Amino acid sequence: MAIIRTSRIDLKVNGDGAYAFIAQPDDDATHPGLVLIQEWWGIESHIMDLAQKLAAEGFVVAVPDLYHGQVVTEPNEAQKAIMMLINNVDKAVGEIVGALETLKTNPSVSPKKLGVMGFCVGGFLAWTTASRYSDLGAVVTFYGAGYDPTPDDVAKVNAPVLAIYGSKDQSISQEQIEKIKKLYKDAGKELTVKVYNAGHAFINPDHGSGDEASAKDAWPKAVQFLKDHLK
Repeated sequence: MAIIRTSRIDLKVNGDGAYAFIAQPDDDATHPGLVLIQEWWGIESHIMDLAQKLAAEGFVVAVPDLYHGQVVTEPNEAQKAIMMLINNVDKAVGEIVGALETLKTNPSVSPKKLGVMGFCVGGFLAWTTASRYSDLGAVVTFYGAGYDPTPDDVAKVNAPVLAIYGSKDQSISQEQIEKIKKLYKDAGKELTVKVYNAGHAFINPDHGSGDEASAKDAWPKAVQFLKDHLK
C-alpha cells in the first residue's frame, strides 16, 4: 500500500474552529483533489479510513470536520447533530467550499477542477454543494437522502454526478430517485445512478447495513468515476 501523509489545516471560513483533515500520497508528485464529506456520525474511523484509501488511490483528500471535533456514537445523538447541521446548511456548505478552495491552493493538487464525495448527510451536502459551487470536476453521492432539487438547482450543477443508493434504504424512495433522474435528464446534465440491493449506509461496516457484496462493487466504481473525470 502507498505511504500516506496526513495533516490538519484550518479553514478560513465561519470564524474560528473550522478545519479539515488532509490525507495524500507521500510523494512529490501532483494529484487530483477531493473533498470527502462525513456521515451523520461525524469524522469517525470509517470516514478517516476512506480518506486514506482514496489517498492510496492517488488523491489529495480534504475532510472538513463539520461537527468541529464531535463524534457521536448513538442514533439519538446523531439525529440531534444532523438536525443542527441541516438547520445550518449554509454554514456546512461554506466549510465544504472552504475545503475546496484550500485544496485549490495546495501545490500538490492538479488539476484544479476538484471532486466531492459524500455519504448519508454528506451525500445530501455533496448534491447541495454541486449546485452552489460551479467549479467542480466530479460529484459522487452515496445514499444522499433529503435531496429534493428544483429545476433551478439542477441547472446550476456543472459536474458529472454518480449517485449510489440501496433499494432497501427507507430514507429515500425509488420515486424520489426517479424524480431526480428525470430532472437531470430534462436539464441535459450528466447523471449516473446505481441502485444496489442493499440498505442505508451499506459501505459502512460499523453503522450501516453491512452489505459486503454491494460495497465491494460500489466502491471501485466510485473511485474509477473520480479518476475518469478528475484529470
